[in-house]
Order: sequence, then structure tokens, then C-alpha cells
Amino acid sequence: MIDWIISDGLTDYASAVARMEDRVAGIAAGTAAEAIWLVEHPPLYTAGTSARIEDLVDPDRFPVFRAQRGGQYTYHGPGQRVIYVMLDVGARGRDVRCFVRDLEAWVIDTLRSFNVTGEVRPGRVGVWVARPDKPPLPDGTPREDKIAAIGIRLRRWISFHGISINVDPDLSHFDGIVPCGIRGHGVTSLVELGLPVTMNDLDLALQAGFARAGGCLAGG
Repeated sequence: MIDWIISDGLTDYASAVARMEDRVAGIAAGTAAEAIWLVEHPPLYTAGTSARIEDLVDPDRFPVFRAQRGGQYTYHGPGQRVIYVMLDVGARGRDVRCFVRDLEAWVIDTLRSFNVTGEVRPGRVGVWVARPDKPPLPDGTPREDKIAAIGIRLRRWISFHGISINVDPDLSHFDGIVPCGIRGHGVTSLVELGLPVTMNDLDLALQAGFARAGGCLAGG
């Protein structure tokens, strides 16, 4: 059984990390169930293990936290659903690449329920949306905007950290960083794409999509 936890309001980031670590320790010890925790945070930036300081464009804009997840800089804030996945990857085949790929597939399946076509790109972890309505990049590359970021860490084969999906955050808040170290392409949200999706709508779609998931997300 997986516990689904939904926190109302804004959850302090440092407190969330501490709570995740306690849960992960319990899962590894066999004293706690796996969990998927849905939260929103106050505005902040996090730096993953591959973050480059030159990608922190405005270091004084919001608090900056060193995260233990993979990846580079990302933003969290109101209007963005953060999905912390505390799952036993060891019981799911110990294939980290498969696990991340299936997290992406879960996001894509969830977006499909809102008629949004999410896509993945080689070398760019996360989920992207083609934007033919926007001018191409200077080199002629078609514009794509990121709608979901993914960054996890494993401890004793238990995952934590996870996914963020933009529902209706203030997209200007991303200007203080180079999101995930990728220049040129931008970020988007469900509402910016013209969809009046609520956080509750997304939560229901996430739960339905997870129930359909197979592969490395299937129960251990």
C-alpha cells in the first residue's frame, strides 16, 4: 500500500526535507509504508548536485536551498504542485533509469488527461511542451517550454525528492535562475497554456495516472 498525503497551504521546504528523510528511514526499516506526498512551497530556489553557480542569476530574490537530489537549479512556489515520491526502487528492479523514465511517463499520462502533449528529450530530464505559437530560437530550433521537472535521490534504494508540475505559478519567478541549466527554451504551466486546471484537478489526475502505471512504478 502507498500512502497518498496532500498538504494544504504552503509547506516549509526545510521541514519537508526532514519529514521526507524520516519517512525514507522508516520505509527502509520496514516500519513505514511507501508514500507520495503532494505539497506547495513558498517561493524558493533549490540547487541539485549538478548545479552551476553561474545559473543562479538572482541569488537574492528568494531563499536558496542545497538539495540532495540530482539535477541543477529549479524553482518551487505557490501554484506549482510538488510530488515527493518515497518509493522502494529496490523492490521495483533497482533500475534507476527505468524508474526516472517511468516517472516521466506518469507525468505525460497525467498531462494527457488535460489534452496536453508532454514530451521528453534526450539529455533533458523532465517533460516539455512544443510551442509552435512562439518564435523559434535564434538558430531556428523550434521553441519548447518545460512544464515538469524531475530530480530524485536514493537512500538504501528508497527514492525521495521527485517531481514538480506547473499548474499556475508566477512564471516570472523562474527568471532568477537558468532552470535545470537549459538556456533558450522557457517554462510554461497548465494555466499559461489556456487550461483552467486547479490543483485538485491535477491531484486527481495524478492518482488516476499512477494507478495505471506499470514498469518500474508498479508495486514492488
